[in-house]
Amino acid sequence: MTPHPPALAPRTAKVPLWLLVMVTLAGTLAIHMFVPGLPDAAQALHSPPGQMQLTITVYVIGLGVGQLIYGPLSDSLGRRPMLLIGLSLYTLAGLVALLAPNVGTLIGARLLQALGGCAGLALGRAIARDTATPETAVANLALLNLMMMVGPGLAPLAGTVIDAAWGWRGILAVLVAMGAVTLLGVWRLLPETSQPTGQLNWQRLRQDHVRLLRSRGFVSMALGGGCATMCSYGFLSAAPFIFTQQLHTSKHTMAVSLGLMIAGMAVGNAATRQLAGRVSLQRVLLGANLLCLLLSAVLLGLTAADQVHLAALIALMLVFNIGIGLTSPAALSQALNAEPELVGTAAGVYGCLQMALGALATLLVSLGSNPLLAAMAVLFGGNVIGAVGFRLAFRK
Repeated sequence: MTPHPPALAPRTAKVPLWLLVMVTLAGTLAIHMFVPGLPDAAQALHSPPGQMQLTITVYVIGLGVGQLIYGPLSDSLGRRPMLLIGLSLYTLAGLVALLAPNVGTLIGARLLQALGGCAGLALGRAIARDTATPETAVANLALLNLMMMVGPGLAPLAGTVIDAAWGWRGILAVLVAMGAVTLLGVWRLLPETSQPTGQLNWQRLRQDHVRLLRSRGFVSMALGGGCATMCSYGFLSAAPFIFTQQLHTSKHTMAVSLGLMIAGMAVGNAATRQLAGRVSLQRVLLGANLLCLLLSAVLLGLTAADQVHLAALIALMLVFNIGIGLTSPAALSQALNAEPELVGTAAGVYGCLQMALGALATLLVSLGSNPLLAAMAVLFGGNVIGAVGFRLAFRK
């Protein structure tokens, strides 16, 4: 058997960026990729739609809660072993879901799949931070963050194509294959990037969480970054109703429009990678947040006046998402730098908070009878809270 690669000091280990992308994508794609297969799965397993929707609900819960576990454990036991455990669980649980004979088994398997996949969300970021300086880490975190933000937008399209070709079990089979390939890549190519203590002390873990939550820099940046960036999840969840029912466009037009908007995040993340090391993170973060705040205010005003048209919505949301693409990796990097000795724990807590705020955004947008107005209110409110959080974090 090939021996484990020796542990390397932080920022000297070489980790392929494509592997970190795969690690991050494994957990996020499975959230929404399975959505197009829900009706067929419900029919095949003789399940009511509400019960089948639990396969999504429990996945989101597992994805958020699990990050609280992997982050601190990786500080004690190492990134590599915890990532191997998580991806193994993700792959095996995905196989159980693929072969599930009834909806109860499918729901349980999806929960376990999420508890495994969330390792990639927390530890992919921690590894990127381990292997770079605070300045160069922003470039890698920008790409990983893009994967997390773009996943919910592209996953349903991928799921639709797979479902049409191979059915709902085909979607689960693709997720299993992705998990297996990622697991193999981590086992063969990923060295240990942290300096774990090798001791698991539950009292110390509790103390680490308390210390982190008492850090004004971390809490302010995590709350600000989570609110400012995850508010876009609310818009994504309301998009089908906004485009088809309120703007009276086709599903094809909606798909193209969302693709253009998501491209804005890619542009913002690419700009962050170029600006890293040239412009201070504080200037990037505050400037991008101000841009998002102003655009969300304009969008909310136009919506309240019933003056939103398709072209204007696409153009404004495109620029808004450029701002999100700039804001998110900068906020994440600042949060992970708040307590350098607790990077794994910080990554886990930050990821859990992001998922919770993203779920809250989708819930708030579902309230009322005007999805567009609700979505714009969530965008504006999220960036107001984000602005307050960022300024508290930078206050001396």
